[in-house]
Amino acid sequence: MVRIFLALAALVWTPYGLYLMFAPGALEGLAGVAATSAAATTELRAMYGGLQTAVGVLCVAALVRERFAPAVLAVSAVLTGGLLTGRLVGAAMDAGALDDYNIGALCFEATATICAALLARRAADAID
Repeated sequence: MVRIFLALAALVWTPYGLYLMFAPGALEGLAGVAATSAAATTELRAMYGGLQTAVGVLCVAALVRERFAPAVLAVSAVLTGGLLTGRLVGAAMDAGALDDYNIGALCFEATATICAALLARRAADAID
């Protein structure tokens, strides 16, 4: 189950991150997020592109080196949990935030957070 989760996570995070690193303007159509300056475009490349690619690369590393799996799963749970929390706070504070993009992201982040946390706990218990 751990390997399946890590493989799926790598397949979601890595290509999406790479895509947004090189095409940050796509976020305007996907999520209504538009850069207004070169610095803002770089910020989108870093946060949506670089960070999401890094999460995918961590999952690949855990697939290659199984001993990394517990830590990568824990990091994944924390990162997706942070996204989920921020999105929930935003949905509560920002009228109209629950569009198709954010609803889909909430579903993905909730599922990924729960699965990563449960699998991290199981993987850590197996080591102890």
